[in-house]
Amino acid sequence: MDVVLALDAGTTGVRTVAFSAATNVVASAYRELTQHFPTPGEVEHDAGEIATLAVDTLREVARDVHTQGGHVVALGITNQRETTVAFDRERGELAHRALVWQDRRTTQRCDALRAAGHEPIVRATTGLVLDPYFSATKMTWLLDHGAVASAQAPALCTIDTWLLWWLTGNVDGGVFATEPSNAARTLLMGLETLDWSTAMGALFEVPLDLLAPIRPSASHFGVVDRAVLPELADVPITAMLGDQQAALFGQAGFSAGVVKATYGTGSFVMANAGPTVPDVAEGLLTTVAWDLGAFGPTTYALEGSAFVAGAAIQWLRDELAFIAVADELEPLARRVDDAAGVQVVPAFTGLGSPFWRAEARGAIVGLSQAVGRAHIARAMVEALAHQVRAMIDSFQSSGLTLTELRADGGAATMDLLMELQAADCQLPVVRSATLEATARGVGTLAGLSLGLWSSLEELSTLWRADRRFAPESSATIDDSYRSWRRAVDCA
Repeated sequence: MDVVLALDAGTTGVRTVAFSAATNVVASAYRELTQHFPTPGEVEHDAGEIATLAVDTLREVARDVHTQGGHVVALGITNQRETTVAFDRERGELAHRALVWQDRRTTQRCDALRAAGHEPIVRATTGLVLDPYFSATKMTWLLDHGAVASAQAPALCTIDTWLLWWLTGNVDGGVFATEPSNAARTLLMGLETLDWSTAMGALFEVPLDLLAPIRPSASHFGVVDRAVLPELADVPITAMLGDQQAALFGQAGFSAGVVKATYGTGSFVMANAGPTVPDVAEGLLTTVAWDLGAFGPTTYALEGSAFVAGAAIQWLRDELAFIAVADELEPLARRVDDAAGVQVVPAFTGLGSPFWRAEARGAIVGLSQAVGRAHIARAMVEALAHQVRAMIDSFQSSGLTLTELRADGGAATMDLLMELQAADCQLPVVRSATLEATARGVGTLAGLSLGLWSSLEELSTLWRADRRFAPESSATIDDSYRSWRRAVDCA
């Protein structure tokens, strides 16, 4: 039994999943990642812990696969995209905890660049907006604070590069490389050239020689080093993708116009935009979906990003003790037919698409003595649907014709959310049979690179839906959405 492994280094944890040639899950392992919040608005991860958890989960799954008589033929890496690591390639020393994509400490720098009139050229070159979400100003902050000043071989990178370097030998010849779907999230790569932009490097004061070379997403990046992980010694790493692009690939979003929504730590809506760079769409980002190299053309995408989704459920559980486990949210929300006028704006780290307001903060409005736990729970679920509707409205305003929304991610297990989403957007919502579409995407790309699957068409035939939710017309959900937009203005 030939299997491919997908290493998914997400925001809240690290997961490894093994897929068979039929794309069935053969084995999986997960470890939760420590979150660090030094001050309000700052979010950090220990990149060393990420590497340790990656090795732990890979080892556990490799042993499980071997016990079943399987043979690992390839490994793919997918990751939280904009999170930024500073380290010394010569000594292997981390210079600072990684600045997570949710981190807002560079808001003032972004505001200053915008006030100076730089956003149009940034938008035209990179497809992105000036927001602390992206990597460039995080890199500038690290440089300004001397993070790599004493390094013998200073490096700035995203998590894909860090894990590739670590797994392929780190200080003993580790491969230092990235690929376009991650590089496109730094504010430093040109969408047309798929290479680092000299102009953007100068604007953000980031020396481009500190960055990893960009290779196609489907490449032979290197092999797992025996000293790092003997259970997977010499297994080739044949694919790397940012997590949301991997989810689109895992949802078989190979044709222009296919749209997916991933309900993870945040909510991310991405549409395949075809092989040419699309026009700028108000409120949305233009990005690279993947570069198949020898296996096909570069594909671009339009994307909307809401920074908090599943993280809000985690907050209800961990900080407010509102629920004991995440699975309690849906049955609690179903106890009532509506939220009794309550609206939740989960803008814990600012607002993403289509608002792009870094200074916004979370709010719960519309409280009265008649409101109970069930109403707040329902308002939270409705808010997750409303965030995606705001992005879908921007997609439709851009002229993109949407026929259905393919859903994945942990929160997509909630039937109530899927029902509300279909009604809110007036689109059929199709929940994937594999909610871990991110892992499936990079795993199947790794297998495609190696020849385990012959084509995108073959992979399309292997994609399966779990359930289809038809849109029901509802004046109630429209009223709730309008009320939620007013709450967003308050936030």
